Amino acid sequence: MDEFKDQIDNSFKKIVEGDILKGTVIGIADTEVNLDLGYYTEGVIKLEELSNDPNFSIKTDVIMGEVISAVVLSKDDGEGRILLSKKQADDVLSWEKLSEDMESKTKVKVRIAQAVKGGVVAYLYGIRAFIPASQLSIDYVEDLETWVGKEIEAIVITASQEERRLILSGKEVELENANKKRESRISKLTRGLVTTGTVDKIMPYGAFVNIGEGLSGLLHISQISEKRIKSPNEIIKEGETVTVKILDIKDGKISLSMKAVEDKDDMVVDVEDTPSSYQSGEEVTTSLASLLKNIKL
Repeated sequence: MDEFKDQIDNSFKKIVEGDILKGTVIGIADTEVNLDLGYYTEGVIKLEELSNDPNFSIKTDVIMGEVISAVVLSKDDGEGRILLSKKQADDVLSWEKLSEDMESKTKVKVRIAQAVKGGVVAYLYGIRAFIPASQLSIDYVEDLETWVGKEIEAIVITASQEERRLILSGKEVELENANKKRESRISKLTRGLVTTGTVDKIMPYGAFVNIGEGLSGLLHISQISEKRIKSPNEIIKEGETVTVKILDIKDGKISLSMKAVEDKDDMVVDVEDTPSSYQSGEEVTTSLASLLKNIKL
């Protein structure tokens, strides 16, 4: 009985223009959507008041039974219904949600609507968002048009209602995912593992060697050769394939050695296939003394 009383009371509550009401979709036509507001009459949202997204489709983006928040434009649309605007409600409620998402770095999925100068446009919670070309991906983006229609995962990096400025980044999500994959791959490595790698970059103090699966380790100049050398270029060149042993793995950094490799060592071709119980023929310690014992000063 109390439930019916509440419904009756709600049906006679006073509605004021500018109020935000929630209603359940009970009808979808080509030009409007009808809502059950729990009131004496229905609410109606005209097509032009549904979304700012130019790719919005009333047939595919509105679902029967879903709950929609909308602002009261008029208590009578001329047919006795309450005229509503979802766009205006989105404008109020979405900025609050966007600020929360920015603070929490919540990942959201958006579809690229169009390419513009310097980036692309997408719509999040009905708000137009800009994604700079530099924030689309960790890879260099040459043709923005190829991104139109793609769905990507992104985070909010700027949300200013006052300036009507919403900026997203897909690159940040890709970086986070790449770091997680790298950490997972590093966790499978073991000290003493011997494998091959490609010399990516030579520095005065050593070289960075790509050992596959996106992993790169530092081959210190003292670990390149038994003899003392002034420059890594005396022994190795960029692009050269070298055989290395993993000396240490610490804080996500991989220390490598060429001179610690011995003929009896078993080699792992693909570091992704490293057995968890891998043991080298030689015990490798991580103490400072052991790492420096062969360095000639």
